Amino acid sequence: MLRRILTATLLLLIPFMLFAQSSANQDPEDSAKDIPDIFQHVFHSHAVHADSISVHHHIHIGILPAIGYTLQTEFAVLVSANMIIYKRKKQDTLFPSTFLAGISYTQRNQVIIPVQSAFYFKHNRALLISDWRYLKYPSFTYGLGMHTSPADQTQLDFQYFKFHESILFPVAPHIYAGGGYHLDYFWGVRELLPHGYPVTDFEKYGFSKQVISSGLSLHMLRDTRDNPINAYSGTYANLALNPRFKFLGSDANWNAVHAEWRGYFRFPANSPDILALWSYNWFTLSGKPPYLMLPSTGWDKAYNTGRGYIQGRFRSNNMVDAETEYRIRLTKNGLLGMVLFGNLQSFSEINTWRFESAAPAGGLGFRIKLNKYSRTNIAIDYGWGRQGSRGFFVNLGEVF
Repeated sequence: MLRRILTATLLLLIPFMLFAQSSANQDPEDSAKDIPDIFQHVFHSHAVHADSISVHHHIHIGILPAIGYTLQTEFAVLVSANMIIYKRKKQDTLFPSTFLAGISYTQRNQVIIPVQSAFYFKHNRALLISDWRYLKYPSFTYGLGMHTSPADQTQLDFQYFKFHESILFPVAPHIYAGGGYHLDYFWGVRELLPHGYPVTDFEKYGFSKQVISSGLSLHMLRDTRDNPINAYSGTYANLALNPRFKFLGSDANWNAVHAEWRGYFRFPANSPDILALWSYNWFTLSGKPPYLMLPSTGWDKAYNTGRGYIQGRFRSNNMVDAETEYRIRLTKNGLLGMVLFGNLQSFSEINTWRFESAAPAGGLGFRIKLNKYSRTNIAIDYGWGRQGSRGFFVNLGEVF
Protein backbone atom coordinates (compact mmCIF):
# COMPACT_ATOMS: atom_id res chain seq x y z
CA MET A 1 0.00 0.00 0.00
CA LEU A 2 2.87 2.40 0.79
CA ARG A 3 4.34 1.68 -2.63
CA ARG A 4 0.98 2.59 -4.19
CA ILE A 5 0.73 5.97 -2.52
CA LEU A 6 4.36 6.83 -3.27
CA THR A 7 3.71 6.00 -6.92
CA ALA A 8 0.57 8.15 -6.90
CA THR A 9 2.44 11.07 -5.36
CA LEU A 10 5.26 10.88 -7.91
CA LEU A 11 2.83 10.70 -10.81
CA LEU A 12 0.93 13.69 -9.50
CA LEU A 13 4.11 15.72 -9.72
CA ILE A 14 4.95 14.81 -13.32
CA PRO A 15 5.43 18.16 -15.08
CA PHE A 16 2.80 17.62 -17.80
CA MET A 17 1.04 20.80 -16.72
CA LEU A 18 -0.25 23.72 -18.73
CA PHE A 19 -1.34 26.75 -16.75
CA ALA A 20 -2.86 29.97 -17.99
CA GLN A 21 -2.90 32.41 -15.09
CA SER A 22 -3.09 36.14 -14.65
CA SER A 23 -1.17 37.98 -11.96
CA ALA A 24 -4.23 39.64 -10.45
CA ASN A 25 -5.76 38.51 -7.17
CA GLN A 26 -2.58 36.67 -6.14
CA ASP A 27 -2.31 35.21 -2.67
CA PRO A 28 -1.79 38.09 -0.24
CA GLU A 29 1.62 36.66 0.68
CA ASP A 30 4.16 37.56 -2.01
CA SER A 31 6.14 34.44 -1.14
CA ALA A 32 3.29 32.05 -2.01
CA LYS A 33 4.51 29.09 -4.05
CA ASP A 34 2.91 26.26 -6.01
CA ILE A 35 4.02 23.33 -8.17
CA PRO A 36 4.51 25.45 -11.34
CA ASP A 37 6.85 27.71 -9.34
CA ILE A 38 8.91 24.67 -8.33
CA PHE A 39 9.26 23.44 -11.91
CA GLN A 40 10.05 26.95 -13.06
CA HIS A 41 12.81 27.16 -10.47
CA VAL A 42 14.21 23.67 -11.18
CA PHE A 43 14.10 23.85 -14.97
CA HIS A 44 14.65 27.64 -15.28
CA SER A 45 11.63 27.81 -17.53
CA HIS A 46 9.01 30.54 -17.74
CA ALA A 47 6.64 28.45 -19.88
CA VAL A 48 4.80 27.01 -16.90
CA HIS A 49 3.30 30.32 -15.80
CA ALA A 50 1.96 31.76 -19.03
CA ASP A 51 -0.06 34.98 -18.98
CA SER A 52 -2.11 33.92 -21.98
CA ILE A 53 -5.47 34.80 -20.40
CA SER A 54 -6.48 38.44 -20.45
CA VAL A 55 -5.84 40.15 -17.11
CA HIS A 56 -8.85 42.31 -17.88
CA HIS A 57 -11.13 39.33 -17.30
CA HIS A 58 -9.28 38.06 -14.21
CA ILE A 59 -9.58 34.45 -15.25
CA HIS A 60 -7.27 31.74 -13.89
CA ILE A 61 -7.27 28.33 -15.57
CA GLY A 62 -5.46 25.16 -14.56
CA ILE A 63 -5.26 22.06 -16.75
CA LEU A 64 -3.72 18.94 -15.23
CA PRO A 65 -3.20 15.34 -16.26
CA ALA A 66 -2.94 13.49 -12.96
CA ILE A 67 -3.76 10.34 -11.06
CA GLY A 68 -6.29 9.80 -8.28
CA TYR A 69 -7.16 7.01 -5.89
CA THR A 70 -10.21 6.01 -3.88
CA LEU A 71 -11.40 2.69 -2.49
CA GLN A 72 -14.23 2.59 -5.05
CA THR A 73 -12.17 3.42 -8.15
CA GLU A 74 -8.68 2.30 -7.07
CA PHE A 75 -6.21 4.17 -9.30
CA ALA A 76 -7.69 6.61 -11.81
CA VAL A 77 -5.99 8.43 -14.67
CA LEU A 78 -7.60 11.79 -15.21
CA VAL A 79 -7.38 15.09 -17.01
CA SER A 80 -8.99 17.90 -15.07
CA ALA A 81 -9.49 21.59 -15.77
CA ASN A 82 -10.66 24.20 -13.32
CA MET A 83 -11.32 27.88 -13.77
CA ILE A 84 -12.02 30.68 -11.34
CA ILE A 85 -13.23 34.14 -12.39
CA TYR A 86 -12.58 36.91 -9.87
CA LYS A 87 -14.13 40.34 -9.62
CA ARG A 88 -12.50 42.77 -12.05
CA LYS A 89 -11.86 45.63 -9.65
CA LYS A 90 -11.43 45.86 -5.91
CA GLN A 91 -14.56 47.99 -5.63
CA ASP A 92 -16.66 45.41 -7.48
CA THR A 93 -18.96 43.14 -5.47
CA LEU A 94 -18.95 40.33 -8.03
CA PHE A 95 -18.44 36.98 -6.31
CA PRO A 96 -15.94 34.54 -7.84
CA SER A 97 -17.36 32.08 -10.37
CA THR A 98 -15.99 28.57 -10.82
CA PHE A 99 -15.93 25.90 -13.51
CA LEU A 100 -14.68 22.31 -13.26
CA ALA A 101 -14.54 19.65 -15.97
CA GLY A 102 -12.62 16.46 -16.47
CA ILE A 103 -12.47 12.90 -17.67
CA SER A 104 -11.26 9.87 -15.70
CA TYR A 105 -10.64 6.23 -16.45
CA THR A 106 -10.12 3.97 -13.45
CA GLN A 107 -8.51 0.68 -12.56
CA ARG A 108 -12.03 -0.77 -12.19
CA ASN A 109 -12.88 0.13 -15.82
CA GLN A 110 -15.02 3.10 -14.79
CA VAL A 111 -15.45 6.23 -16.91
CA ILE A 112 -16.24 9.49 -15.11
CA ILE A 113 -16.94 12.76 -16.94
CA PRO A 114 -18.08 15.65 -14.69
CA VAL A 115 -18.91 19.22 -15.74
CA GLN A 116 -19.76 21.52 -12.82
CA SER A 117 -20.00 25.29 -12.61
CA ALA A 118 -21.34 28.17 -10.55
CA PHE A 119 -21.47 31.43 -12.52
CA TYR A 120 -22.45 34.80 -11.08
CA PHE A 121 -23.82 37.27 -13.61
CA LYS A 122 -23.01 40.99 -13.67
CA HIS A 123 -23.49 42.70 -10.29
CA ASN A 124 -24.51 39.31 -8.85
CA ARG A 125 -27.97 39.63 -10.40
CA ALA A 126 -28.22 35.88 -10.87
CA LEU A 127 -26.35 32.67 -10.10
CA LEU A 128 -26.40 29.79 -12.61
CA ILE A 129 -25.49 26.40 -11.10
CA SER A 130 -24.79 23.45 -13.41
CA ASP A 131 -24.00 19.84 -12.58
CA TRP A 132 -23.73 17.55 -15.58
CA ARG A 133 -21.98 14.19 -15.63
CA TYR A 134 -21.69 10.83 -17.31
CA LEU A 135 -20.65 7.66 -15.47
CA LYS A 136 -19.96 4.16 -16.66
CA TYR A 137 -19.67 2.79 -13.20
CA PRO A 138 -19.23 -0.79 -12.06
CA SER A 139 -19.15 -0.31 -8.28
CA PHE A 140 -20.00 -1.83 -4.91
CA THR A 141 -23.02 -1.64 -2.63
CA TYR A 142 -23.49 -3.25 0.79
CA GLY A 143 -27.22 -3.28 1.41
CA LEU A 144 -29.48 -0.96 3.37
CA GLY A 145 -29.17 0.54 6.84
CA MET A 146 -26.35 0.59 9.37
CA HIS A 147 -26.30 -3.11 10.28
CA THR A 148 -24.50 -4.31 7.16
CA SER A 149 -20.94 -5.61 7.00
CA PRO A 150 -18.15 -5.76 4.38
CA ALA A 151 -19.21 -9.38 3.74
CA ASP A 152 -22.50 -8.04 2.27
CA GLN A 153 -20.65 -6.56 -0.69
CA THR A 154 -22.46 -6.74 -4.03
CA GLN A 155 -21.12 -5.41 -7.32
CA LEU A 156 -23.44 -3.44 -9.57
CA ASP A 157 -22.91 -2.11 -13.05
CA PHE A 158 -24.72 0.80 -14.68
CA GLN A 159 -24.39 3.87 -16.84
CA TYR A 160 -25.62 7.21 -15.55
CA PHE A 161 -26.37 10.59 -17.10
CA LYS A 162 -27.02 13.53 -14.79
CA PHE A 163 -28.36 16.93 -15.87
CA HIS A 164 -29.01 19.38 -13.03
CA GLU A 165 -29.49 23.04 -13.91
CA SER A 166 -30.68 25.79 -11.55
CA ILE A 167 -30.83 29.57 -11.59
CA LEU A 168 -30.97 31.61 -8.38
CA PHE A 169 -31.62 35.30 -7.76
CA PRO A 170 -30.54 37.55 -4.86
CA VAL A 171 -33.09 38.14 -2.10
CA ALA A 172 -30.69 39.66 0.48
CA PRO A 173 -26.92 40.23 0.77
CA HIS A 174 -25.15 36.91 0.03
CA ILE A 175 -28.52 35.08 -0.07
CA TYR A 176 -29.98 33.58 -3.25
CA ALA A 177 -33.21 31.73 -3.97
CA GLY A 178 -34.46 30.03 -7.10
CA GLY A 179 -35.17 26.78 -8.85
CA GLY A 180 -34.37 24.53 -11.74
CA TYR A 181 -34.72 21.17 -13.42
CA HIS A 182 -33.08 17.86 -12.42
CA LEU A 183 -32.80 14.77 -14.62
CA ASP A 184 -31.13 11.52 -13.53
CA TYR A 185 -31.10 8.65 -16.01
CA PHE A 186 -29.66 5.20 -15.30
CA TRP A 187 -29.49 2.39 -17.85
CA GLY A 188 -27.89 -1.02 -18.17
CA VAL A 189 -28.42 -1.56 -14.42
CA ARG A 190 -27.44 -5.08 -13.39
CA GLU A 191 -26.05 -7.02 -10.48
CA LEU A 192 -22.67 -8.52 -11.41
CA LEU A 193 -21.49 -10.20 -8.23
CA PRO A 194 -24.17 -11.04 -5.63
CA HIS A 195 -22.70 -11.77 -2.20
CA GLY A 196 -24.08 -15.32 -2.03
CA TYR A 197 -27.32 -14.82 -0.08
CA PRO A 198 -30.55 -15.99 -1.77
CA VAL A 199 -31.83 -12.40 -2.12
CA THR A 200 -29.82 -9.20 -1.75
CA ASP A 201 -31.12 -5.88 -0.36
CA PHE A 202 -30.75 -4.51 -3.88
CA GLU A 203 -33.20 -7.15 -5.13
CA LYS A 204 -35.56 -6.83 -2.15
CA TYR A 205 -35.83 -3.06 -2.56
CA GLY A 206 -36.70 -3.45 -6.23
CA PHE A 207 -34.87 -2.34 -9.34
CA SER A 208 -35.18 -2.12 -13.10
CA LYS A 209 -32.60 -2.08 -15.85
CA GLN A 210 -33.57 1.49 -16.70
CA VAL A 211 -34.43 4.31 -14.27
CA ILE A 212 -35.61 7.85 -15.03
CA SER A 213 -35.97 10.48 -12.30
CA SER A 214 -37.18 13.82 -13.58
CA GLY A 215 -38.31 16.78 -11.54
CA LEU A 216 -37.79 20.26 -10.20
CA SER A 217 -35.43 21.81 -7.68
CA LEU A 218 -36.00 24.66 -5.24
CA HIS A 219 -32.98 26.30 -3.59
CA MET A 220 -32.12 28.71 -0.82
CA LEU A 221 -28.41 29.50 -0.64
CA ARG A 222 -26.16 31.74 1.46
CA ASP A 223 -22.46 32.01 0.66
CA THR A 224 -19.91 34.32 2.33
CA ARG A 225 -16.76 32.29 1.55
CA ASP A 226 -13.74 34.26 0.35
CA ASN A 227 -12.91 31.52 -2.18
CA PRO A 228 -15.23 28.68 -3.27
CA ILE A 229 -12.35 26.34 -4.17
CA ASN A 230 -10.39 26.63 -0.91
CA ALA A 231 -11.94 28.96 1.65
CA TYR A 232 -9.95 30.66 4.41
CA SER A 233 -13.02 32.35 5.91
CA GLY A 234 -16.80 32.56 5.62
CA THR A 235 -19.70 30.13 5.60
CA TYR A 236 -21.83 28.32 3.04
CA ALA A 237 -25.40 27.09 3.55
CA ASN A 238 -27.70 25.45 1.02
CA LEU A 239 -31.21 24.05 1.34
CA ALA A 240 -32.48 22.20 -1.74
CA LEU A 241 -35.88 20.56 -2.25
CA ASN A 242 -36.01 18.02 -5.11
CA PRO A 243 -39.48 16.70 -6.02
CA ARG A 244 -39.71 14.18 -8.89
CA PHE A 245 -42.91 13.90 -10.93
CA LYS A 246 -44.37 11.34 -13.32
CA PHE A 247 -45.84 14.12 -15.48
CA LEU A 248 -42.24 15.28 -16.13
CA GLY A 249 -41.19 11.80 -17.23
CA SER A 250 -40.10 10.31 -13.89
CA ASP A 251 -40.78 6.64 -13.26
CA ALA A 252 -42.30 7.53 -9.88
CA ASN A 253 -43.30 10.48 -7.73
CA TRP A 254 -40.95 11.05 -4.81
CA ASN A 255 -39.37 13.92 -2.93
CA ALA A 256 -36.00 14.50 -1.24
CA VAL A 257 -34.31 17.40 0.52
CA HIS A 258 -30.63 18.27 0.98
CA ALA A 259 -29.45 20.52 3.82
CA GLU A 260 -25.78 21.50 3.84
CA TRP A 261 -23.64 23.89 5.90
CA ARG A 262 -19.90 24.66 5.81
CA GLY A 263 -17.83 27.00 7.96
CA TYR A 264 -14.18 28.13 7.79
CA PHE A 265 -12.36 29.78 10.68
CA ARG A 266 -8.73 30.70 11.35
CA PHE A 267 -7.63 28.81 14.44
CA PRO A 268 -5.85 30.27 16.31
CA ALA A 269 -7.25 33.56 15.09
CA ASN A 270 -3.88 35.06 14.09
CA SER A 271 -2.53 31.92 12.36
CA PRO A 272 -2.79 30.67 8.75
CA ASP A 273 -4.32 27.39 9.96
CA ILE A 274 -8.00 26.74 9.23
CA LEU A 275 -10.67 24.86 11.16
CA ALA A 276 -13.22 23.67 8.58
CA LEU A 277 -16.64 22.24 9.51
CA TRP A 278 -19.15 20.47 7.27
CA SER A 279 -22.68 19.19 7.83
CA TYR A 280 -24.34 17.28 4.98
CA ASN A 281 -27.85 15.89 5.43
CA TRP A 282 -30.03 14.09 2.89
CA PHE A 283 -33.62 13.05 3.60
CA THR A 284 -36.42 11.30 1.73
CA LEU A 285 -39.64 13.22 2.41
CA SER A 286 -42.12 11.07 0.50
CA GLY A 287 -42.35 8.29 -2.04
CA LYS A 288 -39.75 5.65 -2.88
CA PRO A 289 -36.54 6.81 -4.63
CA PRO A 290 -34.74 4.32 -6.91
CA TYR A 291 -32.09 2.28 -5.10
CA LEU A 292 -29.24 4.14 -6.82
CA MET A 293 -30.68 7.51 -5.76
CA LEU A 294 -31.05 6.74 -2.06
CA PRO A 295 -28.78 8.70 0.31
CA SER A 296 -25.44 6.92 0.43
CA THR A 297 -21.84 7.31 1.63
CA GLY A 298 -19.76 9.26 -0.86
CA TRP A 299 -22.66 10.12 -3.16
CA ASP A 300 -22.78 13.84 -2.38
CA LYS A 301 -22.19 16.27 -5.24
CA ALA A 302 -18.39 15.89 -5.04
CA TYR A 303 -18.37 12.20 -3.92
CA ASN A 304 -16.50 13.08 -0.72
CA THR A 305 -18.59 12.33 2.38
CA GLY A 306 -17.34 9.67 4.75
CA ARG A 307 -13.59 9.47 4.11
CA GLY A 308 -12.47 6.22 5.67
CA TYR A 309 -15.26 4.26 3.97
CA ILE A 310 -15.71 3.09 0.41
CA GLN A 311 -18.35 4.92 -1.64
CA GLY A 312 -21.74 3.24 -1.16
CA ARG A 313 -20.73 1.56 2.13
CA PHE A 314 -23.96 2.73 3.83
CA ARG A 315 -27.26 3.49 2.12
CA SER A 316 -30.86 4.09 3.17
CA ASN A 317 -33.73 6.58 2.96
CA ASN A 318 -32.19 9.22 5.29
CA MET A 319 -28.64 10.33 6.01
CA VAL A 320 -26.91 12.70 8.44
CA ASP A 321 -23.20 13.43 8.18
CA ALA A 322 -20.91 15.73 10.19
CA GLU A 323 -17.26 16.31 9.30
CA THR A 324 -14.39 18.46 10.57
CA GLU A 325 -10.93 19.16 9.23
CA TYR A 326 -8.01 21.06 10.72
CA ARG A 327 -5.83 22.43 7.93
CA ILE A 328 -2.26 23.18 8.94
CA ARG A 329 0.22 25.12 6.81
CA LEU A 330 3.59 23.36 6.93
CA THR A 331 5.63 25.85 4.92
CA LYS A 332 5.43 29.62 5.14
CA ASN A 333 5.04 29.94 1.38
CA GLY A 334 1.94 27.72 1.43
CA LEU A 335 3.38 25.05 -0.86
CA LEU A 336 2.92 22.21 1.66
CA GLY A 337 0.25 21.53 4.26
CA MET A 338 -1.39 18.76 6.22
CA VAL A 339 -4.87 18.04 7.59
CA LEU A 340 -6.36 16.10 10.47
CA PHE A 341 -9.97 15.06 9.84
CA GLY A 342 -12.85 13.24 11.43
CA ASN A 343 -16.42 12.42 10.43
CA LEU A 344 -19.54 10.76 11.77
CA GLN A 345 -22.39 9.51 9.58
CA SER A 346 -25.62 7.72 10.27
CA PHE A 347 -28.36 6.25 8.10
CA SER A 348 -31.91 5.40 9.13
CA GLU A 349 -33.19 1.85 8.96
CA ILE A 350 -35.08 1.38 5.72
CA ASN A 351 -38.35 0.14 7.26
CA THR A 352 -38.53 2.07 10.54
CA TRP A 353 -36.84 5.29 9.35
CA ARG A 354 -35.10 5.41 12.75
CA PHE A 355 -31.44 6.25 13.31
CA GLU A 356 -30.06 3.43 15.47
CA SER A 357 -26.27 3.66 15.14
CA ALA A 358 -23.45 5.74 13.63
CA ALA A 359 -20.20 5.14 11.78
CA PRO A 360 -17.21 7.25 12.88
CA ALA A 361 -14.04 7.69 10.82
CA GLY A 362 -10.91 9.81 10.91
CA GLY A 363 -7.48 10.25 9.45
CA LEU A 364 -4.80 12.59 8.24
CA GLY A 365 -3.66 13.99 4.95
CA PHE A 366 -1.03 15.88 3.00
CA ARG A 367 -1.56 18.95 0.78
CA ILE A 368 0.52 20.25 -2.13
CA LYS A 369 -0.33 23.64 -3.65
CA LEU A 370 -1.11 23.09 -7.32
CA ASN A 371 -2.32 26.58 -8.18
CA LYS A 372 -1.67 29.49 -5.81
CA TYR A 373 -4.04 31.82 -7.66
CA SER A 374 -7.12 29.64 -7.32
CA ARG A 375 -5.73 27.98 -4.13
CA THR A 376 -6.21 24.53 -5.65
CA ASN A 377 -4.43 21.77 -3.69
CA ILE A 378 -3.60 18.16 -4.42
CA ALA A 379 -5.12 16.25 -1.49
CA ILE A 380 -3.70 12.90 -0.36
CA ASP A 381 -5.59 11.47 2.63
CA TYR A 382 -5.63 8.22 4.58
CA GLY A 383 -8.74 7.39 6.60
CA TRP A 384 -9.83 4.73 9.07
CA GLY A 385 -13.41 3.62 9.76
CA ARG A 386 -15.14 0.85 11.67
CA GLN A 387 -15.06 -2.89 10.83
CA GLY A 388 -11.53 -2.59 9.47
CA SER A 389 -12.38 -0.04 6.80
CA ARG A 390 -9.36 2.02 5.73
CA GLY A 391 -7.66 3.40 2.66
CA PHE A 392 -6.18 6.26 0.67
CA PHE A 393 -8.20 9.03 -0.96
CA VAL A 394 -6.40 11.19 -3.55
CA ASN A 395 -8.28 14.20 -4.91
CA LEU A 396 -7.74 17.37 -6.90
CA GLY A 397 -9.00 20.12 -4.58
CA GLU A 398 -10.21 20.20 -1.00
CA VAL A 399 -12.77 17.68 0.19
CA PHE A 400 -15.11 20.52 1.25
